[in-house]
Amino acid sequence: MHEVSVMADLMTAIKKELEKYDVISVKEVALTVGKLTNLGSEQLEFAYEVMSKETVLEGSRLVIESEEIKVCCGRCGYEGPAKSIGMGEDAHYQIPILSCPECGGAVTVTAGKACCVRSIEIEETG
Repeated sequence: MHEVSVMADLMTAIKKELEKYDVISVKEVALTVGKLTNLGSEQLEFAYEVMSKETVLEGSRLVIESEEIKVCCGRCGYEGPAKSIGMGEDAHYQIPILSCPECGGAVTVTAGKACCVRSIEIEETG
């Protein structure tokens, strides 16, 4: 479960950022998590809940925005979503095809790899 180690790193970064402010409480932490990270939202939420206990983050809401996989083809110029193989749109696992959906050429992944804090909503003193 690599979500725990990823969340531990995110929590360290969040707490370090919060040191810059006179924080009373944290209301919400918003993350962007790319589909290529293979990080599970439920596992991240559980790790956040456990790791936030007895910290300024306890009781705050974790919001996770999923980042779709997008690619760019150097051969034909295609820019857009990657195609995937799976059992329908609602399948639990989708396997991305990292080649151009138009010409089959090599692509550069332009979105879907992120795992970052997008925002932190806090309540400050004064």
